[in-house]
Amino acid sequence: MKKYISIVTIILIFASCAQEKNEKQKDTNEKTVAQFQTTLLEKSALSTMIKLPGQLAAFEEVSIFPKVNGYVKSVNVDIGSKVHAGQLLMVLEAPELVQASLQAKERYARAKSDFAIDKDRYQRLSEASKTAGAVSPLDISSAQNKMQADSSLTNAEKANWQMQETMLSYLNVTAPFDGIVTERNVHPGALVSNATKDKPMLELKQISHLRLQVDIPETIAAQLKEKDTVSFYVNALPGKKMMAQISRKAMNISSQLHSERIEMDVWNKDGVLSPGMYADVILNSKGNVQAFTIPKSAVVTSTERKYILVIRNGKTIKVDISTGNETTDKIEIFGKVEIGEKIITNANDEIKEGIQVN
Repeated sequence: MKKYISIVTIILIFASCAQEKNEKQKDTNEKTVAQFQTTLLEKSALSTMIKLPGQLAAFEEVSIFPKVNGYVKSVNVDIGSKVHAGQLLMVLEAPELVQASLQAKERYARAKSDFAIDKDRYQRLSEASKTAGAVSPLDISSAQNKMQADSSLTNAEKANWQMQETMLSYLNVTAPFDGIVTERNVHPGALVSNATKDKPMLELKQISHLRLQVDIPETIAAQLKEKDTVSFYVNALPGKKMMAQISRKAMNISSQLHSERIEMDVWNKDGVLSPGMYADVILNSKGNVQAFTIPKSAVVTSTERKYILVIRNGKTIKVDISTGNETTDKIEIFGKVEIGEKIITNANDEIKEGIQVN
């Protein structure tokens, strides 16, 4: 009898332990499920203000190198000189070019004189040939060929003389546009060569009209259009807000940065801005109506991928995404997901795929 009582007691103890274990496991599962905060996916654009780094550049700039070899005779400008289009900046001297031009001019004059004589002779023979037997056809033909040959030679000598005159004109270096000299590397007496491309003689930049250049992420660049207004700040003028309109888009996405270059025209008539200044550009992005807006805590970023945890058929699945606009707590996402799907909002890389979720 005692033996039966002991067996019943042992069975009751095991049953009690099993029930306690099941209750603890149930409590653990309930706690695990409770940790998965979820939300449903809905499409909505996320408007935000984006600050991006930009840089001011001269609207036009040129490095001036010598077209011909020669010596620097005079330099009429220095760093900071304001110049106008067509203004004489430098004078070079090359005596050999002057001599070549004079010789070419003399050859052209001689060829022109020979052509005039041959033309007159041909015309006289043509006039005389009207009298039967006065001039042989061979003489007329020879005179005509000689005239045509001299005409061609005259044209060639004229072209050569004009080329030499053009080479001489390169000795006078003029400004191609209005601007400021920002670099000077030569002085009178220096020998300059058109084969040297290390340093320019002068560098000229237009500063009254500047370009504000910004690289925009591809997800945002598609939303921007020409004439859209942006604001920007520069360190040289702290707190001063300036405005500009988008003037040009590169229409090309960089394969390295996945961004598109845009430019804004900035008028700098008072000269307070300079090429090379960095700027903080503020863009008002309206967001993408095709995007899903979710809490930022739902996005998991690792060294290999960026994904969210979607609950499908009661189990967790990792879905790769790309992102768009974001604020302090929200972010736009794009990926192979559907409206109404449930995602985990407090996701992390410790949550594995295939976890059963009720």
